[in-house]
Amino acid sequence: MAKKRRPQTKASKPQLIDGEVPVVGAREPCPCGSQRRYKACHGRAAAQATTELVRRPFEGLPGEGDWIALRELVPAATVELKLRDGLPEGVPSVTLATVLPLAWPALRRQDGSVLVALQNDTATGDLSRDLADVLLRALKAEPGNPVAAERTGPDSPRLQDVLDADAPFEPVVHSGFEFWLDSADDASAQVAASLERANEAVIPTVRLTGVDSAYWCEVPEKNHLRWVMPYAEDQLIDALARLHAAGESGLGEGTRLVGSFRAHGLTVPVWDLPSSMTAEECEKPAAAFAERLSAALARTEPLTASERSARSGLTNRQITLN
Repeated sequence: MAKKRRPQTKASKPQLIDGEVPVVGAREPCPCGSQRRYKACHGRAAAQATTELVRRPFEGLPGEGDWIALRELVPAATVELKLRDGLPEGVPSVTLATVLPLAWPALRRQDGSVLVALQNDTATGDLSRDLADVLLRALKAEPGNPVAAERTGPDSPRLQDVLDADAPFEPVVHSGFEFWLDSADDASAQVAASLERANEAVIPTVRLTGVDSAYWCEVPEKNHLRWVMPYAEDQLIDALARLHAAGESGLGEGTRLVGSFRAHGLTVPVWDLPSSMTAEECEKPAAAFAERLSAALARTEPLTASERSARSGLTNRQITLN
């Protein structure tokens, strides 16, 4: 026999209060007066707002492609950041780093300077908001201390609100992680051990100078070029397919376009290179490829049968990083 529905009493109906509903503990009664726990009432929308994935967290920042490369592809690099409102008193510089020792999200050095790590796990689906939160808390931290990650609210500032939008984003790629240290005597035993492990795992990487957001890296048996491109995915894959079908997708003898990554809303084509091909030797072929790609992107006619086949092969070799 089906159970009878209990009639809703007057006391169980939501008793909404004026103004915004304040944030309380997840298991506490919701301040709106609904007599439900906060996490099942107004807390649900707040939680969703902070966990919903922002597909392009670096959109609108100078060097979006380089932000993505440093987040996903480059082992050791730094970038000097400029803040929209200038540096606070006592903070001589703010530097973005790929990673920091012991997976610290950020570090306030003894001299007051700030290092913020880009490759750490974050608490919400908005990487830009999480990084901005860590950066702002690092500016206020006591010198000589790391800064822990915390869950950010849906209305907290994002990098786009904090950084100077007119300042260039100019990564410096390093061969190791010595930039972690001010001097040799700064390292604790834990930091020294972390530095040694990190340096052993570094893949030699070079940023090309003739095109944007392209990174050569050296791995056993063959080298690679990974190039973050600022185009809509479908448009870019069509253009790459046209070039691939025409035999024009390579970067010279012995090179091959092998697929692509999806990362933070952009596509990253990847080429296999001969192990003898250096980063410097990639510069001219990459610049020539950029010209061919620009022409292919401008074409609007439907793909031919061979181009559709090439497109299918490229999409089958895509890997989503996030």
